[in-house]
Amino acid sequence: MTDQQQIIPDPWQSLSQFTAARIALGRAGISLPTRSCLDFQLAHALARDAVNIPLDFAELAKRLAANGIGSLSVQSQAENQRLYLQRPDLGRLLSPASQQCLTAHALLDFDAVVVVADGLSSTAIAHHAEPFLKLLLPALQARNFQLPPVCLAKHGRVAIGDAVAESFAARLCIVLIGERPGLSSPDSMGIYFTYQAKSGISTDADRNCISNIHGNGLSYAQALHKLLFLIDTAEQLKLSGVNLKDETSVSSDKTQALE
Repeated sequence: MTDQQQIIPDPWQSLSQFTAARIALGRAGISLPTRSCLDFQLAHALARDAVNIPLDFAELAKRLAANGIGSLSVQSQAENQRLYLQRPDLGRLLSPASQQCLTAHALLDFDAVVVVADGLSSTAIAHHAEPFLKLLLPALQARNFQLPPVCLAKHGRVAIGDAVAESFAARLCIVLIGERPGLSSPDSMGIYFTYQAKSGISTDADRNCISNIHGNGLSYAQALHKLLFLIDTAEQLKLSGVNLKDETSVSSDKTQALE
């Protein structure tokens, strides 16, 4: 008898088509079927790889340049991956050399700055940063925003964007970052938006987050639609964070994704 023939089906099997969650796996005796066990081990390995495999920033910069997108490379005070995972506080601060680099390029005041940080999923940034930037940057330029080169932040946490925005005197800070991987989404990218970000002063309450940007989550067009709504509303209200609500509807997101 094969393993497949011995699997006792789960009555929720029909519901599994609606979710990537591990439901209705069935059982073989008192255990999970072999395929379900192997799928779980693969998902766990992909999640671990997303956290531990370094992002190839040089390759990302090369791909961006091929699309006419300039970039600057900066780094947090976390000198390596181990320290980055153990000391989140260091991932929020620019290294002295990176601070000097930004100071040398900050000859003008800018409207907005875009930061790309590896975060907790190098896979997410490797997959999604370039195609999303190809949509985002023209949309910002269409609003006549002055933009510095995209800052690629190695070993960066969300708050590293505050120091970058402050260096460029930019009132709008947009951070693309790899989110903590799950067993069904090891490559999920998040966007954090802050109005008038200030290093050491801005908190999570001052930010807006758009999460779950990946193949089975938000599309690039949907995420961009939400972000542009937040930007336009923040420009009117002069704030971001808990007092700025995402009032885009699901229907408008879907319509935007089809355009």
